[in-house]
Amino acid sequence: MYSEEEKRIIANKYRNLLRVWKSPVSEAEKAMVRKAFDLAVEAHGDMRRLSGEPYVYHPIEVAYICAKDMRLDATSIVCALLHDVVEDTEYTLEDIEKLFNPQVALIVGGVTKIKGIFDDETRSIQAEYFKKMMLALAKDMRVILIKLADRLHNMRTLNHMARTKQLKIASETLVLYAPLAYRMGLYNIKTELEDLSLKYTEPEIYEHIRQQLEKTARDREKFINRFIYPIKKQLAGHDIPFNINIRVKSIYSIRQKMQSKNISFDDVYDVFAVRIIIDSRFKSEKMDCWMVYSLITDIYKPKHDRVRDWVSIPKANGYEALHLTVMSNEGKWVEIQIRTKRMHEIAETGFASHHYYKNLADEGKAIESWLLRIREQFENPDSDALSFLNDFKLNLYSEEIYTFSPKGDMKKLPVGATVLDFAYNIHSEIGNHSIGAKVNLSLVPLNHVLKSGDQVEIITSKIQKPQKEWLDFVITSRAKNHIKNSIRTEKKKYFEAGKEKLKKYCKEMGIEFSKHFVHQLMEYNEMTNKTDLYYEIAVGTLTRQHLKNFYHKSGKNTWLNSLIPFGKQKAEVSLSKTIREKIKNKPEEVLLGEKEEVEYKIAKCCNPIPGDDVIGLIMPNNPIMIHRVNCKNAVDLMSSFGNRIVKAKWNKKDPVLFLAGIEFRSIDKVGLIHNFTEIISKKHHLKIRSFHLDSSNEVSEGTIMLYVRDTQQLNDLIADMRKIKEIKKISRLNPK
Repeated sequence: MYSEEEKRIIANKYRNLLRVWKSPVSEAEKAMVRKAFDLAVEAHGDMRRLSGEPYVYHPIEVAYICAKDMRLDATSIVCALLHDVVEDTEYTLEDIEKLFNPQVALIVGGVTKIKGIFDDETRSIQAEYFKKMMLALAKDMRVILIKLADRLHNMRTLNHMARTKQLKIASETLVLYAPLAYRMGLYNIKTELEDLSLKYTEPEIYEHIRQQLEKTARDREKFINRFIYPIKKQLAGHDIPFNINIRVKSIYSIRQKMQSKNISFDDVYDVFAVRIIIDSRFKSEKMDCWMVYSLITDIYKPKHDRVRDWVSIPKANGYEALHLTVMSNEGKWVEIQIRTKRMHEIAETGFASHHYYKNLADEGKAIESWLLRIREQFENPDSDALSFLNDFKLNLYSEEIYTFSPKGDMKKLPVGATVLDFAYNIHSEIGNHSIGAKVNLSLVPLNHVLKSGDQVEIITSKIQKPQKEWLDFVITSRAKNHIKNSIRTEKKKYFEAGKEKLKKYCKEMGIEFSKHFVHQLMEYNEMTNKTDLYYEIAVGTLTRQHLKNFYHKSGKNTWLNSLIPFGKQKAEVSLSKTIREKIKNKPEEVLLGEKEEVEYKIAKCCNPIPGDDVIGLIMPNNPIMIHRVNCKNAVDLMSSFGNRIVKAKWNKKDPVLFLAGIEFRSIDKVGLIHNFTEIISKKHHLKIRSFHLDSSNEVSEGTIMLYVRDTQQLNDLIADMRKIKEIKKISRLNPK
């Protein structure tokens, strides 16, 4: 199964795994890891990756990441080695449990992908798998730690995949796994996942920033040495044991800064941060960090609105540090991070892994509190997978505010949280019966958005019940889940009554009552479950007239003809299935700009034009939507519906014009608009659709929407407009 060279590489990888594994290890644990390694080598023996390498390289590398970057325990290393055995070989979870133990089987089961393809195209395989994995996480967080290691190694080897597969996996990683790594406190893994995602979604931009970082490395090093010299001298003079290292900002975060601020690489001031790590006893950590802050601000003046105190109140993921930004002697702002060795250890390997390999009594409460917040997101296992996924995304991205109860107890909530989120954070019953609140002694409604430092007193009433409208303004998963559960419980009381009422309507109209009929009726009314359907019928929201309208429409549309009881017409295949059938045997891309059998539309959110890197997204019963690959909407859709991506390319021969936008900033002067129109209309002969301009204090900002053939024509136009001396900044309008 393996060549001699491959056997040697496998043996070396295993030795490297044992070498980096720093967790305390007993002989029994070593034997268990060896047993898992032997099983993985044997089970994956005849399997190869797309690169041609033996498949077993992958689980060994995943175990290596768990050992080196997360410092996990023996059970984790065993599960990492076995994480693909059940999914890809003849071994079952029962076999794993017999060979090892129930905990290993539970974790491996949590990481194993859902097999099979769903017939219902409105469902997301990615969402279903993610929900399954998260529910397993609620029982053992090592499920997600191993999955993150698995995703990291897959991203490192993504170059062998097809382009559509790369986009699917990179989008998933960016939207779900990188934020999840952040929430787990795994900063290094989060950063690498983001950078690798950018490498495949926007390769040209990734390469440009990478080259710029490389080109400026020597000048940056000289500047840093000059900057840190007085700090070293000051700390040494006060006998503070310390280390200083430099953290260069990730390529992805530089890209984010350039995009959000609409600036070039040269204008990103915080390309790096100075990290000061001090040796301090646990009980005096806070005092020592603030003393170092005081010594640094004796040398450099701080930017007061850029001080971040995560020593007094750590982040939800366990991160602790003191951040400040100071003005250097050379007129540049520099970020400094102050932390202790213990804080640095948690920041490097994650709060979760720290919990597994060290039992620090002083941190027990903080760890349990952190675990509780993670588990609270998975309290509603019955929810629709896509709803579950969307709620989870919101919680992954949110920053935090700190609020207080009337007795002064602190409650951490995401930015944008409302009074009702606060109520559910205290207790589900308080949330269910809330009617309002006093915030800082002032009466406010339930949808009032809280700010850091607010003191909140919830007002309740025994007759109050959760309302559907509440879901529009709560943002925490805890609140959403409790509201949905309460509403669902109330609706279930009407299930049988609604079902009988629908059967009665069907009998009166001569329609056969069947599962297929109910499913189509749910689709027609845009409902995801029978409980909602039967509830709406029982309370009279959906009437006999609605059913008649549905029946009437179904008689005219061939895709619903199968619902007519005496009709022999065969239902047409849905549009998305038709599209799939047409492109199934065409390995080339969908050709855009030609008269094709496959219908498509240009997405308005990003306005792609010829020359852009684009993809097509199939949505049920709609034309293929064409997006730029860096469009936020497209990335979000690909993260949930990766199986709906099709390749697309432009037909260069077609003379069709496409809508594109330009944004600019300039010094205001008489004749500026005339200069613009001279270049756009007379030199480039382009048609302007709209021109928006705002002027204030001699500065003008504006956007121009116009029709162009392709990116080359747009770039030539921008290059000519940049020659106008008043223009200070000009670029293509990018997708938000």
